[in-house]
Amino acid sequence: MRPRLLAVPALLTAAALAVAAPAAQASGTKMTQSAAASKLSAAGITWSSSGNCTTRSNSTCTSFDQINSGTVDAMVTLKRASGCAVNITGGTEVGHASGTYSHYNGYKVDLAHNSCLDGYVHNSFTYIGYRGDGYPQWQAASGNLYCDEGNHWDVTVY
Repeated sequence: MRPRLLAVPALLTAAALAVAAPAAQASGTKMTQSAAASKLSAAGITWSSSGNCTTRSNSTCTSFDQINSGTVDAMVTLKRASGCAVNITGGTEVGHASGTYSHYNGYKVDLAHNSCLDGYVHNSFTYIGYRGDGYPQWQAASGNLYCDEGNHWDVTVY
């Protein structure tokens, strides 16, 4: 017996699905440092670190080791949609807050502020109020969250 396919109501958009069940959308596959760096570089995305390194076990590095492919894809999409410079200043390295949707688990990146990117986030995404720690957040139609932590954007990709 074949399972029946159920029609999804028109009001249940992809964005609603992403917000309702982020784990179902999840993040794709884990990437190596070199594979992620290659994909980001090909899209014109830069990265920097205070330690000028990519080692995951060093908090002064910016590492992409074990980043989710969905996180990388979201940054490529952001770059293409916004036309802005995108510079990643934090990835999967140690030293960030823990949790399921964390930097270390590949769901988050930090992005450097610039006027183009700031304007794009403010004008294209929905302001949803303050995060528990008092920083303002914007939500993309995809369900991804952009939190302005003062000196950078903390982006969570679901």
